[in-house]
Amino acid sequence: MFTKTFAPLLLPLLLSLAQWSGASTPRAIVYTSCVVPRTAALTFDDGPYIYMTTISDLLTSKGAKGTFFTETTVGLSQAASNAESLPDDCIYGSKTVARLQHAYGQGHQIASHTWSHPNLDDLNATQITEEFMRIDVALKKILGIQTSFLRPPYGNYNNQVREVAYQLNKTLVTWDFDSQDSLGATPQQSESYYDQAIASSVKTLLALNHETINTTAETLAGYAIDKLQGAGYTLVTVAECLELPPYTVVGTPGQRDETWVCSKKGDKGKRED
Repeated sequence: MFTKTFAPLLLPLLLSLAQWSGASTPRAIVYTSCVVPRTAALTFDDGPYIYMTTISDLLTSKGAKGTFFTETTVGLSQAASNAESLPDDCIYGSKTVARLQHAYGQGHQIASHTWSHPNLDDLNATQITEEFMRIDVALKKILGIQTSFLRPPYGNYNNQVREVAYQLNKTLVTWDFDSQDSLGATPQQSESYYDQAIASSVKTLLALNHETINTTAETLAGYAIDKLQGAGYTLVTVAECLELPPYTVVGTPGQRDETWVCSKKGDKGKRED
């Protein structure tokens, strides 16, 4: 079990959380927009999914950088009818690992979207800590990195979430622009939202997109890149648009072993919704 394996790490953290109270409690910073003028950060949530490489290559081909907020469960529901994805739907699956390493190798930022995409407002400190640490462990094994940034699922967080994030040296990031691709918007509607933002001469843009949406990978991402660059924005990572380091640790990926599984019970590593 994860909590048994990481009990020596969790106990000091949880004891410190239990001792905090009042306005003096340290809490992680939450960013909702970029700070560097004329920058745009395109972000893609809910991967690593089968479209990650398509988006990564598209960004690279256009001289742009992007940020991928990764987790382990949402893509499975989209993959249910896709035979290519089903055998490899765990973040530790060989194809998924290859996608992550490819995007990271191209210089795009990899960040955390928690382990299982819960509403963090509904969790206690122990559960929040596990959500943060478990995805961190996976990315450390796969890429050799410790991420600085975490996007809370649904953009939901409370003071307890910020307190745990602070103790784990995380910066929280939401967004100031939503393409609404995951809410049923057509590509044309999402394109119009980008057009409206550009027409309003926003100084910066921190855009929410989802890499699990095929039309985002095939149509919307390219449109957004071209329009933003054409309007004079520089497309950078979230870390770059905030002038902060993307990772607290940059090292060497681990070697695959029996711990590279998604299930706590050590099954075949299949993600569970």
